[in-house]
Amino acid sequence: MTLVVSRFSSRVPRRIVDLMTATHELPTNVDQTSESAQELTSAGVVAAGERLRELGAVLRLSENDALHAEREYVSDDETMIINMGPQHPSTHGVLRLMLELQGETVLRCKPIIGYLHTGMERTGEELTYLQGPTNVTRMDYAAPLFTELAFSLTVEKLLEIEVPERAIWIRMLMTEMNRISSHLLFMATNGMDIGAVSMMLYGWREREEALRFLQEVTGLRMNHNYIRPGGVAADLPDGWRDGVLRLLDMLPPRLAEYDTLMNQQPIWRERLQGVGAITAEECLALGVTGPMLRSTGYDWDLRRDMPYLAFDQIEFDVVVGSYGDCFDRYAIRLAEIHESMKIVRQCLEKMPKGDYRIQDKKVTPPPRARIDESMEALIHHFKIFTEGFKVPEGEAYVAIESPRGELGCYIVSDGSSKPYRMHVRAPSFVNLQSLPHLMQGSLVADAVAIISSVDPILGEVDR
Repeated sequence: MTLVVSRFSSRVPRRIVDLMTATHELPTNVDQTSESAQELTSAGVVAAGERLRELGAVLRLSENDALHAEREYVSDDETMIINMGPQHPSTHGVLRLMLELQGETVLRCKPIIGYLHTGMERTGEELTYLQGPTNVTRMDYAAPLFTELAFSLTVEKLLEIEVPERAIWIRMLMTEMNRISSHLLFMATNGMDIGAVSMMLYGWREREEALRFLQEVTGLRMNHNYIRPGGVAADLPDGWRDGVLRLLDMLPPRLAEYDTLMNQQPIWRERLQGVGAITAEECLALGVTGPMLRSTGYDWDLRRDMPYLAFDQIEFDVVVGSYGDCFDRYAIRLAEIHESMKIVRQCLEKMPKGDYRIQDKKVTPPPRARIDESMEALIHHFKIFTEGFKVPEGEAYVAIESPRGELGCYIVSDGSSKPYRMHVRAPSFVNLQSLPHLMQGSLVADAVAIISSVDPILGEVDR
């Protein structure tokens, strides 16, 4: 079933904040620097070919159409190019935006990334498949279990193995709990960015309960290394059901408070409604997925449309919007917390008994207790953790639905114990290229709200 988020029709006049800009002339003894190809030139002198690279080539426009799309906003007045970030607290990390302004209106926006680059994909080619999850879990640090899952599913596809049923349902339970914590983090930071400071406190408070459960199961609040090829690192601990139910019982009244605090606040609605709108056609041309794509009314969720794990045995609704603006993206994430709670309850009811990892000695290390009892188990443990296990030659790609969109992992194996090539399709990286289209013609005051609605995680952007 598909749910469409609704909104009230009440509107209040937008409050315009006057931005005072001071012009400072450079000293005569200071040379102006050039950033070469990544420098943003003024729209008044930009060539049609440059505009085609920035906008037209992505949206299938001709050079004339691309140039005309920009000059709609340009007059004879002088424009100004400023930097937003990479140290700005509202860019959600080390994201830098070059903005060309005409007064308070954003004419053009150019995202510049790479300030956090750690080369995780290249590092992954020097780690064994058993060590891989420790690397990929650090990409999306707000939802680390999803990257672990995508990596593990890809390796298992290459190995042509099937994990036990209990491991499948544990993975579903843990990732949906992680989706809840990720969306709660969005609620907190999105509220702070737009001025609802109390929302930061409330969202952080609820997220702590979700992280507390993840810590009870995995031992860590983030970067878990819990989902591994062949299953999961450890079985669910005693009393895990109580921890889940405690969170599920606590959240509904708290989410109702969010609805009262935010949705029924006219200033909140005016800051989001009609701001940063994008169409389904633009999202598809740009490769945008997740809540951003669903906010346009495009009904697409990999858990339902290309099911993995046991999502085809679960009842849940895919939430879509109508306008593709900041408010729809916020409302969808709020509604998806309810849907994830519905999935978690079904995981509680249907959790099977059995092994939590595959009993294949080529992939799975021996139990810890056996190492003290058997020399063969000790040698097996030493070999599998130092040399790893070999994966047959081939290539595989597996995509899952992360809180930010389609998260895919592509691995090429040459038959050794390490990937020959590894690439992660990070949704934050792809979704960021929508910023120039979202911000064009908007006000500077709306730039922070638009960035927040994209919900980027720079760890997976600069992976």
